[in-house]
Amino acid sequence: MNACPKREPRQYSCHPERSEGSPLWLLPLLVLMALITPLAPMLHAAPPAKGVAVTPNETTHRVDITFDGQPFTSYLWATNQRKPVLYPLIAPDGTTVTRGYPFAMRPGERVDHPHHAGMWFNYGNVNGFDFWNNSDAIKPEDRSKMGTIYPDKVVSTTSGANSGELTVTSTWISGSSTGKGDKLIAQTTHYIFSRDPKTGTRTIDQIDTLKALVPITFNDDKEGLLGIRVASWLESPEEKSGIFMDANGHPTTVAGATPGATGVYLASEGVKGPAVWSTRGRWCTLTGHDANGHTAVIAIIDNPANPGYPTYWHARGYGLFAANPLGRSIFDPRQPPFKDTIAEGAIATFRYRVVLYTHPVEPAEMNKEADAFAAAYK
Repeated sequence: MNACPKREPRQYSCHPERSEGSPLWLLPLLVLMALITPLAPMLHAAPPAKGVAVTPNETTHRVDITFDGQPFTSYLWATNQRKPVLYPLIAPDGTTVTRGYPFAMRPGERVDHPHHAGMWFNYGNVNGFDFWNNSDAIKPEDRSKMGTIYPDKVVSTTSGANSGELTVTSTWISGSSTGKGDKLIAQTTHYIFSRDPKTGTRTIDQIDTLKALVPITFNDDKEGLLGIRVASWLESPEEKSGIFMDANGHPTTVAGATPGATGVYLASEGVKGPAVWSTRGRWCTLTGHDANGHTAVIAIIDNPANPGYPTYWHARGYGLFAANPLGRSIFDPRQPPFKDTIAEGAIATFRYRVVLYTHPVEPAEMNKEADAFAAAYK
C-alpha cells in the first residue's frame, strides 16, 4: 500500500479508490498493520514536551495525542477492525484502561469479541448491515451482511496548552456478495482532547455528524453506538460465564470473572453493578483499581441533543462499556422497536464526552460534569 499522499498542509487522505469494490488486495497488509502499528514507537518527530499535541503521521496511518510528551491515545486506521478507533486510552497517572487485544495481548486478557478494540463509534443494524461486529475474524460467507467504515481524510489538527483537536472524515459502506458495496453515510468526527490543569483529569469530546447518502434507518439493535473495551481489571468481579448472541445469531462464549477484576458500574439513576445493563441515564461511570492499586474511573456522558436521549447502557461485566441510544425494545421488550431514520441528504449528530479520572467520583461531581457538557453542545 502506498503512503497516503499529502494533499495540503495538515490534510491527508487514506481513502483508496473503491470503484472496483472492497480492496481485498489490501487485507494482508492491513492485518500486518494491525499487528505492528499500535506497538510501534512514534517514528515521527517527538511531540512538544509541554501541552496537548495532536500529531498526524501518514506513514504509520495514525494520529498521536500526547499530554506533555506522554502518550494519551492514538487515532488508528488501516487496521483489521473495519473501522477507525482510538487506542489505547491512558489515564492521567499513566495507567492504560483499555484492553490490549486484538492489537497486543496482555497476560490473562480475554480474547472474545475481536471487534472490540479501544474506543469506537458504529452500529449493528444500518439498513440491515452490521457495522458493529465486523472485523477480519468474520467468515467470508458472512461478509456480505457486514458494513465497513473507511477512513477518508484527516481534515485538521490543532495543538494547545490544555486541549487539542482532530477532525476526520470517513464513509460507511455496505457489504455485498460481489464486493461492490454502496456508500451509505458520510461521517465527520470532531475530537477535542483536553485536561484539567489542576487535577490532570483527561477528557475526550467526540462529535459525530452523519450525512445520509441514501435513506438511512438505524434499526433497533443492542450493538451500538459509542463503545469502549476496558482492561481486564476493570471487568466486573460478578461476571458469570455465558453465551452472547449478535444480531445475526452468531454466538460468542464469554468466561466468568477474570482474576483481579474490580470494576463497578454506576449510572446516573443510581443503578449499580451488572444491573446497569439495559437501563437509561445521562451518565455512567466504571470504577476499579489495578494490581498496583491505581484507581481509575471511566465516565461516558450523554448529551440532551442526541437522538434517543437519555441513552441505554450496553454495559457488560466482561468489559464492554457502551452507550446505545438507538436500541429500545432490545433492552426493554415491553417497548415498541425504535427506528431512527435519516432522509437522504439530511444529517444526524451525536455528541459524547468520555472522562478519565484517577480518583473515585461522586454522583454530584458527575452531575456537574454532565450539566457542563449539556451546556457546551446544544
